[in-house]
Amino acid sequence: MQLIDNPQGNYRFLTGIAPFSSGVVAMPGFEIIHTTLHRPLPYRQGFDLIARHLAEAGRPRQALCAMELRSPAPFTFAGFETFNQGYQAILADWNILLGDHNPVARTNIAPEIYPPAEPVLYAFSYTTPAETSLPLTFVVAGAGDIRGSRHWPEDIVRQNETTIDAMREKAAHVMGIMQARLSGLGADWSQVTAVDVYTAHLLQPYLADEILAKIGPAAAHGLHWYYGRPPIIGLEFEMDMRGVRRARRLN
Repeated sequence: MQLIDNPQGNYRFLTGIAPFSSGVVAMPGFEIIHTTLHRPLPYRQGFDLIARHLAEAGRPRQALCAMELRSPAPFTFAGFETFNQGYQAILADWNILLGDHNPVARTNIAPEIYPPAEPVLYAFSYTTPAETSLPLTFVVAGAGDIRGSRHWPEDIVRQNETTIDAMREKAAHVMGIMQARLSGLGADWSQVTAVDVYTAHLLQPYLADEILAKIGPAAAHGLHWYYGRPPIIGLEFEMDMRGVRRARRLN
């Protein structure tokens, strides 16, 4: 991973894969605001809402730095690639992509209960001038229980296993990614304000030692468990996190 400046958006991003970056951190003089939609919208309509919101805030479209999407069900690997092509086309039309890099971080989840009928926008983050001198504000993109960046089925950690031992190993793998991305952004656990876990499997047997003990000071803020699945069939555990000063809800 490389940390690259995105001057148009007033943030830096950790390189990831074509559909999304690994995380973003606001540049000095700016902060990241996290915004949740009380009623998620079909994601293309969500982009329209973001455009209006940024315009009202006096921010360029390039200030968009992170997206959180919800899907009806996990995609096949090929289906996920097809979805990403349409998503990236919107970012290209917004003049957000930087050469071969996509600077926008992202999390995709398929809720197990009450899923949407189509892919929807659940939340987004953007940069704005900071009102005061602030600590770092950042978003770490979602990461699931898969090794490397090829996104092939054989790279899934403990593929086709969901025993407690397998889930523990999956969680440990994802926690390693979270730590690497956090460090890559120049942040630490004391600056994390929200940790999200996404799984439809039992969490308690490994929650204390594999997650809470490792996030240290961030454990003071608890943990938000979403009962759902990562975006690709076969993945069983995902996490993301952020450190922000301001969070908002819309509609």
